[in-house]
Amino acid sequence: MRGNSAAVRPGFLMKCWPQTQLGELEAPLFAAYAGQRQHHLPDSARRSSTWSSRYRSRILARQLPKLKLVNSPSVTIYPLIPTSTQQEEAMADKSAPQTDYTRWRMKSDHGRQTWHYLKTDEELKAWPQSISDKYFLGMDTGLPELPTPKTPLEGAFNGISFFSKLQVESGNWACEYPGPMFLTPGFVITMYVTKTPIPQEWKTELIRYLVNRANPHDGGWGLHVEDRSTVFGTMMNYLVLRICGMEADHPVAAKARKRFLELGGPRYAPQWAKTWLSLLGLYKWEGVNPMPAELWAMPNWVPWHPWRWWIHCRMVFLPMSYLYSKKTVFPPTELIHQLRKELYTTDFDSIDFSIHRNTICELDLYHPHSPILKVLNNALVSWEKYLRPNWLKNYSTGIVLDLIKREDLDSDYNCLGPVNNPLNMVVAYLEEGPESEAFKRHQERLEDYMWVNHEGMFVNGTDGLQCWDTGFFIQAVAATGMIEKPEYRDMLQRSLEFLEDQQIRENCADQSSSYRHIRKGAWPFSKRVQGYTVSDCTAEAVKAVLLLQNTPNKVFPKLISDRRIYDSIDVLLSLQSTDDGFSEYEVSRVGDWIEHLNAAEVFGKIMKSYTVPECTTAVVTGLKLFSESYPDYRADDIAKAIAKAIAFVKVTQGKDGSWYGSWGICFTYAAMFALESLEILGESYENSDSVKRGVEFLLSKQMDDGGWGESFQSSVTAVYHHHEKSQVCNTAYSCIALMHSGYPDRKPIERGIKLIMQRQQANGEWLTEAIEGVFNRNCMIAYPNYKFIFTIKALGMFAKRYGNLPIL
Repeated sequence: MRGNSAAVRPGFLMKCWPQTQLGELEAPLFAAYAGQRQHHLPDSARRSSTWSSRYRSRILARQLPKLKLVNSPSVTIYPLIPTSTQQEEAMADKSAPQTDYTRWRMKSDHGRQTWHYLKTDEELKAWPQSISDKYFLGMDTGLPELPTPKTPLEGAFNGISFFSKLQVESGNWACEYPGPMFLTPGFVITMYVTKTPIPQEWKTELIRYLVNRANPHDGGWGLHVEDRSTVFGTMMNYLVLRICGMEADHPVAAKARKRFLELGGPRYAPQWAKTWLSLLGLYKWEGVNPMPAELWAMPNWVPWHPWRWWIHCRMVFLPMSYLYSKKTVFPPTELIHQLRKELYTTDFDSIDFSIHRNTICELDLYHPHSPILKVLNNALVSWEKYLRPNWLKNYSTGIVLDLIKREDLDSDYNCLGPVNNPLNMVVAYLEEGPESEAFKRHQERLEDYMWVNHEGMFVNGTDGLQCWDTGFFIQAVAATGMIEKPEYRDMLQRSLEFLEDQQIRENCADQSSSYRHIRKGAWPFSKRVQGYTVSDCTAEAVKAVLLLQNTPNKVFPKLISDRRIYDSIDVLLSLQSTDDGFSEYEVSRVGDWIEHLNAAEVFGKIMKSYTVPECTTAVVTGLKLFSESYPDYRADDIAKAIAKAIAFVKVTQGKDGSWYGSWGICFTYAAMFALESLEILGESYENSDSVKRGVEFLLSKQMDDGGWGESFQSSVTAVYHHHEKSQVCNTAYSCIALMHSGYPDRKPIERGIKLIMQRQQANGEWLTEAIEGVFNRNCMIAYPNYKFIFTIKALGMFAKRYGNLPIL
């Protein structure tokens, strides 16, 4: 139902219409039910002019899904929100208060990126605003126009010239990482319940971001910035507005409240939202499906033990299981009492929350509960009520608490990401107190996730992409053949120094007990102290380091020793899973069957570490480049790993010749990686059926203007969806893929290169277009630097393969 608004089918209304607003519907609904099921209301209900709230909610929750609606109104679903510049400008509410953007500064300290608002003129003089600060904030950078490029290398040179100005103090490239709309609420709620002050400048910009990002049709927010409004996104961000000081009768708040009530309100929210609401005292734990800490007390050999789950899933479940087992509720404040009236249209204390454990709005639901999970949830409810001894509960929560503390220490309180970070902070507040070292460190680390852009402030998807983007950009420069140019030497030297600083040097203190993979020698996604091995980040960093340290004229120093490079290779080889592919953080520890226990509702494929073509290709190419410089180190192991990995890439190819991308959008992104890996073994369009089918798939998607444009719906549906407009990122991915394939006809590639050059601005930059990334199939996330990295790489590769021909 993309594009035009549409009336929802009856099944949707039955699942999403709020019971508290069904007064006009109750008589026909129950009449319909009586006719279909011979249902008889109790005498007390028939005599009463109004049924009891508890009885009414119980009947509606259990029976509405079975009914056929009779003469009922419909709920309107509004269009998805594009993120084009024009749409952003149309959405912007100039009436929203704004801070003075000339006072914001982004500090980069050994990869730690934090935003600061300067209060005095003395501070402004002492800390001038940098070009990168201005760029991140959407201000005029003052960078000059460059000579109009005619050839690919001239375009690449202009792109590098612009992007080099965005290098930050630590030597890396920084950027925002927005997209998910459920992260900021967790931070704001955590600060509220732990009495952590929210700076006024944060409040102002948090509100402004939500005002700018509200759906212009219905006033709500979705799971991510391009999503339709959902209960999860709308209700949780409504809480942010209210906690940050927006009044309930403000037009933005009133419109959002109207929308989430139309969709069902808190009782129709997914599990994660109900968890946060229960902490606040805006929901009750009996309406949340079980998250028992006892799962962590099981023997490690149990096939469904949480240690086997995907790391993001288990590290979120960890503190949630603690809070659930404790049934933690913070004392209600005056605001909470007000919110109970705003979130519900019936008396809060009269609601039977226990019947809403499985209630969820259809717009929120992506992954329904499996029959097995439903049975298990019901059994666990009985277990908790009637069978579980207190000693076991206490023992289990002790295990969980110990693992939470280990996570805090192993990540220097960064935690894995912005979902478990605030949850762990809540646990530290409860267990160790507001004056404890652990809690204070958590308070400091909140800053690592906050970002400010032209629309306001929000929580990033991680604490940054520092290592990831830096490794990629070094390779992009190398692809142009300009890696030894004197004007780039300082820039690349600083980037090498950054990667040297960010390599992880030691394993976790108690690795096996923490269920962590080895990390000595690895590179993380963001910064070293975060402490998580990532396979493709390590591989891309290894390639970048080797390209710099092994330049023909040795223009860069050897900062990273052979031994440290060997450590990286050891990590990479340890990450190959039994299906011969590579995942991100660790090997796959469980089979696909575990997805039957996926309780998240809004995400798909989150229960195991899935092996994917992107990570597999990154490792393969990293190992290949390493073996060329170090042919004697673990040569047999590397050869076997590469052979098996490429076999995996072939197996995962679809019948139509495509590969599904798990971290970027989507099929064009994955093809870029997959065809590069096949090139390593000498496979090309001329001699490989896999390559030929991959190429034909890409060519079939080229648009009339010569570019490629892929919608995020490709990720959601696993079927290719054209974007309404070609995108420079998808075009760059496709051109790179076709060049790796050895496709003999230059014309389709040249058309793509021409589009990339036409979209380049006079100062060398490319503008932001549609969102670039995805995780868990259903949540989109931005990779703003891809529009520089892969465009420059594509231009450089074209010039190297076909000559630096005039294109424009």
